[in-house]
Amino acid sequence: MFAIIMDSLTQIVLGAACGEAVLGRKIGNKALLFGAIAGTIPDLDVFIGRLFYNNEIDNMLFHRGFMHSILFSVIGAFLFGWLVYILYNSGKRKDTTTLNNWILLFFWALFTHPILDCFTPYGTQLFAPFSNYRVAFNNIAVADPAYTLPFLICMIVLMFYNRQSMKRVQWLRFGIGISSIYMLFTIGNKLYIDSVFKASLAEENIKYLRYSAQPSILNNILWYAIAETETSYKVAYYSLLDESSRFSEWQTLPKTKDISILDYKDLKDLAWFSNNYYSVEKTTDSEYLYNDLRYPLVKTKKGYESVFSLMLFKENNRLNMKPFAPKVDDFGETMSNMFQRLKGI
Repeated sequence: MFAIIMDSLTQIVLGAACGEAVLGRKIGNKALLFGAIAGTIPDLDVFIGRLFYNNEIDNMLFHRGFMHSILFSVIGAFLFGWLVYILYNSGKRKDTTTLNNWILLFFWALFTHPILDCFTPYGTQLFAPFSNYRVAFNNIAVADPAYTLPFLICMIVLMFYNRQSMKRVQWLRFGIGISSIYMLFTIGNKLYIDSVFKASLAEENIKYLRYSAQPSILNNILWYAIAETETSYKVAYYSLLDESSRFSEWQTLPKTKDISILDYKDLKDLAWFSNNYYSVEKTTDSEYLYNDLRYPLVKTKKGYESVFSLMLFKENNRLNMKPFAPKVDDFGETMSNMFQRLKGI
């Protein structure tokens, strides 16, 4: 839940910065508000999907689809920009802004939202509806306070200056600059981590077909990686604070596929969503546990478990899923274990 809140807050802050950059000198803090609202619009697909789909799998896959695309950013900019301009341009506010101002505000807020999402592991259909390719650079966690909080502080500080003050411009630049520098750090970090993981695989004599590495939640220090072999998945961790420059805590996960993508299109769609890093285990005659293995395993009292697990069940010749709930018995203990590992071994 905290990660979801942080993700939403990040997009609100980025959208507010876009609003300030476009209209801050004309309408002051109202530009932050409109930018923040615009920056949250793509994530409304979580709710809009429910208007079209009764199946929970369909609804989940709708997220970060068309409403996170470049085409939606363009269409939405003209639609929402025109609508707000018509409503705003009246009374004492008449002719204080232009239609072009509002189109630009909504475009940058809508466009930067999916661009930022592309750097996370979740995957974003940036080119929908022309392609369902999920862009995921895996260099920053879905929620990372080191990116969000300095940016947020800068946006709060600039609110206290007059809209014509150059101090306001400076704080906007600070916010954008600090967050951008941190993003560049995570990209460089990702390139380094990939090299460490490939060296670790070679040292362990693991012959792999492909691999994926990503930071654990809320930080860019502790990393998780998975490699697919002919018969299994190999997963391991590495912290920038480790004494050794190699991944450790190796786990072997079987390629359990108790049902086939040939039997259910829903499973094929989930496999696409997980970039084919998954396992599915039969728990009862009609229920299956689906593990998305792109995301880090977490250390629990029962050992290492997949944090992104979905309980599937048969329904009307299809698969559906129960509402997602992280498979963590004690969240506090799990986060404590992660922090201890982050400090290095």
